[in-house]
Amino acid sequence: MREVIAAYQAACASIMPPYDGFIAKFMGDGILAYFGYPRAHEDDAERAVRAGLAIVDAVERLQTSAAIPLQAWIGIATGVVVVGDLIGEDAAQEQAVVGETPNLAARLQSLAEPQQIVISGVTRRLTGRVFEYRDLGERTLKGFAEPIRAWQVLGLSGVDSRFEARHETGLTPLVGREEEIALLRARWGQAVEGDGRVVLLTGEPGIGKSRLTAVVTECLEAENHLRLRYFCSPWHNESALFPIISQLERAAGFERADTSAQKLAKLAALIDQSGASSDETVGVLADLLSLPTDGRYSLPQLVPQKRKERILAALLGQLELLSTRQPVLMLFEDVHWIDPTSLELLTMTIERVARLRVLLLITARPEFTSPWPRARGAAGGMSPTGRGVEARQRPAIAGGGLS
Repeated sequence: MREVIAAYQAACASIMPPYDGFIAKFMGDGILAYFGYPRAHEDDAERAVRAGLAIVDAVERLQTSAAIPLQAWIGIATGVVVVGDLIGEDAAQEQAVVGETPNLAARLQSLAEPQQIVISGVTRRLTGRVFEYRDLGERTLKGFAEPIRAWQVLGLSGVDSRFEARHETGLTPLVGREEEIALLRARWGQAVEGDGRVVLLTGEPGIGKSRLTAVVTECLEAENHLRLRYFCSPWHNESALFPIISQLERAAGFERADTSAQKLAKLAALIDQSGASSDETVGVLADLLSLPTDGRYSLPQLVPQKRKERILAALLGQLELLSTRQPVLMLFEDVHWIDPTSLELLTMTIERVARLRVLLLITARPEFTSPWPRARGAAGGMSPTGRGVEARQRPAIAGGGLS
């Protein structure tokens, strides 16, 4: 039994570092973990739920000497606590926490079935549409005077935009961004005429970068154009071409229940819509999406570098074909989390945009160091050109600045 529990605890402990979870205490076959202490993040509720899903998956696959598979019950609550000094000794040592949140998490865990995650209403609100849920209704829990609403986490949702996932309700009107919107509309007009443009929006989290891109897309809804959206993720910044793979899967309309053959047919139909009929393009992109082709779209055996070059060339070729059919609004969000291969593709795209009917709009936080040359006048008073990246800054407006 000691070996089984040790294996379980080791598996859970190995999952915590990527989500910056802090293990406060091992309690027999249970674990108490904090998210938001000792380091706070903007998305600690999401980190806790993602860690819970990873634990459920890891425990299900854990091989031990036990005669039956292991199962986990997980409860997650979010609230204000006071963290004090270390108490206890050796294995019983833990960081003292004063507040009802740990108690609520324990009560919610008691509601969970094997391999289930149950969260509080506050956690549900903070995680928005990042996950899929099942409403468990209000439950009477020991130690709580009022019934507590509980939710079961079913898994990740299909929403890729962090902005959209966190804004389930309607947005208030955008105020004080007329200059930025007018600038982007002007750049779009130039792109439509064949003078491709690249604009980099940088600013602190929450300052309105994603909101501004949403307003721009709304302004262009009535115009004939194609919109391509790519979302970088803090959880996949080491996964090669993750934003591109996700976009292709969305554009092709992949469903979870689709077979490999169905996905391949959808991919082929998507590529055909762009005007490309090359079996090689289908084969290259099927290879990118790890789809078996059963020899229909056979590719030669290539070393990894040549394979990458062929994939990047196919993706760039698709963009060029699409821009000949209609103007393209290309959104690349949160590039501070971009993986190296996607950054290489984005750089190659920027080098070609000037001769395409494309407006490439990139958003990033200040920690992102742009590897691209700035267009003259982008932030220094000279006139912008069709080559390079136009970056824009301005003083604070209506409580916030935008660059």
